[in-house]
Amino acid sequence: MTLDPVHVDGIADLAGRVDQSVTERDHTDVAMTAWREFLDPLYEDGDAVLEPLGEHRRQKVPVDDVALEERPFPTQHGLDAGTINPTTFKNGLVLDVSQAAMASVPSDVELHRGRTIVMTVHANDDTIDVSDDTWRMGDGGYARRRILHAPRVDRYEQTVVHALALYRAESEHAIDQADAVDDLLVLDGPLYPTGLLRWIERDPALERLVIERAEFRDVIANYLELVETFAFRDTPLVGFVKNSTSKAITRLLRSKTGAPWVDDDAFFRHVLERHDDDGERLTDALTFTRWFRSRVGTHDVLNGDRLDLDHERSLPDEAYEVTFFVIYDPRDDLIYRVEAPYAVTRDEQTREQLLTQTLSEVASERGPPRAVAKADELARIGREEKQTLRRRIEREFDTDQRETYNDKRWGLVESSEFQ
Repeated sequence: MTLDPVHVDGIADLAGRVDQSVTERDHTDVAMTAWREFLDPLYEDGDAVLEPLGEHRRQKVPVDDVALEERPFPTQHGLDAGTINPTTFKNGLVLDVSQAAMASVPSDVELHRGRTIVMTVHANDDTIDVSDDTWRMGDGGYARRRILHAPRVDRYEQTVVHALALYRAESEHAIDQADAVDDLLVLDGPLYPTGLLRWIERDPALERLVIERAEFRDVIANYLELVETFAFRDTPLVGFVKNSTSKAITRLLRSKTGAPWVDDDAFFRHVLERHDDDGERLTDALTFTRWFRSRVGTHDVLNGDRLDLDHERSLPDEAYEVTFFVIYDPRDDLIYRVEAPYAVTRDEQTREQLLTQTLSEVASERGPPRAVAKADELARIGREEKQTLRRRIEREFDTDQRETYNDKRWGLVESSEFQ
């Protein structure tokens, strides 16, 4: 039975009874106070953990003008990885499969055909051995495939297989295809594997898994190697974050300003949103922050000696630090964050070029840069493809996928925890 109109009215009445003494305007005022007084720099326990890289200010640029701006990088490459999402089978195996792809603008059909595919399997049965230390080639040499045996855990099986497959495929493909990039590489998502770094920051059990198991340390080391590779080639590397759930800045501001925002994106939206005299949102211009240098939240995990990655860093420690700026697109009321290693953004001219490039692409594409959108399309595994793969795997395992009552009632729910 669906909700009748009378019940909809009743629920709306309940919402109307929620105290609204704090208005949206008040939130914006608090946000502007925080912006002006606490981010230049932002301190935690006496240490500056977020500071402007250059000027601390907001800017706006007309959408139509910046869309036509000459772009500093003649070619762009994007990289993304998609998965079938964690799947549990009746024989106790839990697995996920990820494929990574790189796209280019202008297009390169041979590059687009390349894939790195990683299957990660978790099994509690000691007699099952799925490890394979070699990459197998397929599709006439365009695809690399490998299977990994995930570390055994008593819980978080789906989280573990998903993270290991996704980040291993993405980082391996980026390193393998690095020589194809001439001017700029844009990762679809953060610069570093935020999912794994969040384990270290927030969950002791998962933190031990990362610290003790080489499978995860190797993945994180891959991203450091990627930063080094592009730093030595003097080619910019950035991450374009479409959906951020970071609360690191907001948590710090809450103790200083009583920050009411649910996450950092909500804070920056209040800082960057513009309204006319009638309170209507203005949509004629993109607004954005300047660059910040960050050692807050997961951005601090790679600093110092917290992780022994068995990876000898070839750059100064500060070169790996995350820097970022934030864009607000009022046409869709969306926040985007662009990350880059300090090895790239220590140069002021490069910072300005990346600002111009990204703003122009967001304005014209009304969303992520074209190379990112193309990589997303190449790497995505569609719903029908996922079902086909699962059925094929069922036949290989001679077992069935384990389903729950919710699967029967609602259909298989696709997880997006790490996307």
